[in-house]
Amino acid sequence: MSMKLARWRDRLTQQEDLNFLLTNRVPRLALTRFMGWYAGIESPLLTRFSVALWRLFTDLDLSEAQPPERGYRSLRDVFTRRLKPGMRPIATTPATVVSPCDAIVGAHGPVTRGMALQAKGMDYRIAELFGDATRAAPYLNGSYLTLRLTSSMYHRFHAPADLRIERVTHIAGDTWNVNPIALKRVERLFCRNVRAAVECQLPDGTPIALVPVAAILVASLRLHALDLTLRPDHPGPHRFEVDHAHARGEEMGWFEQGSTIIVFLPPGVNLSAGLQVGDRIRMGEVIAQLPSADGDE
Repeated sequence: MSMKLARWRDRLTQQEDLNFLLTNRVPRLALTRFMGWYAGIESPLLTRFSVALWRLFTDLDLSEAQPPERGYRSLRDVFTRRLKPGMRPIATTPATVVSPCDAIVGAHGPVTRGMALQAKGMDYRIAELFGDATRAAPYLNGSYLTLRLTSSMYHRFHAPADLRIERVTHIAGDTWNVNPIALKRVERLFCRNVRAAVECQLPDGTPIALVPVAAILVASLRLHALDLTLRPDHPGPHRFEVDHAHARGEEMGWFEQGSTIIVFLPPGVNLSAGLQVGDRIRMGEVIAQLPSADGDE
């Protein structure tokens, strides 16, 4: 991308009112359904054109990707691309939890009085996010970490530890943008959007949950444990009892563009001290320590 285009893009994204207007004061669900249709069109020529246009607005880099044998035939192929082997080493530090995805670190910290922070001065009840107070109960007085995937990032997500998925709850909703501008303006945004609460258990019985949250233009979530793609208009069922094991680092599924995953940890599992809002993190890097790690120090 030329320096001139990059400066133009940066000026546009820094205009908060315009950014919010263009990405939220529009028919969000209709645009999201349209993007789902458009991304699925198989046309190498249209795909090349769309990728060139996409690069005007993002820092899309496909050099780490492993293209399909037939090449990229649709935008969905690009969104859901695999990486070349070895591009994301999985940390092997004992008794740790790793990031399930490439992301920008967002709000994180302790769950206090049943609340988590969305952005400065904007919090939400985790019971509302999970759709059920019972489902959220293990994480009261625990901690959370918000991981935002931009549209240009690697969109597959992986098991943060050896775990077993016990339950998935798909919750219908809106498709607000989840960028920092919207998070500062829309109360309880994560609780308004389409999302899925993925409840898991580590081998020692420790609970852990991942809550992928959809956004404008991206509301489809593929979960291998269900062999199903959950879309905004999914007719049901919306709660799935699951018994599916994943090894640490194993692929769990993908978004069909970019969005957010919120990781919830119970009391006694500590977030890594070095995490800072705005940091970029890669799938496989350590984000938390399990209780036994403290005992080994």
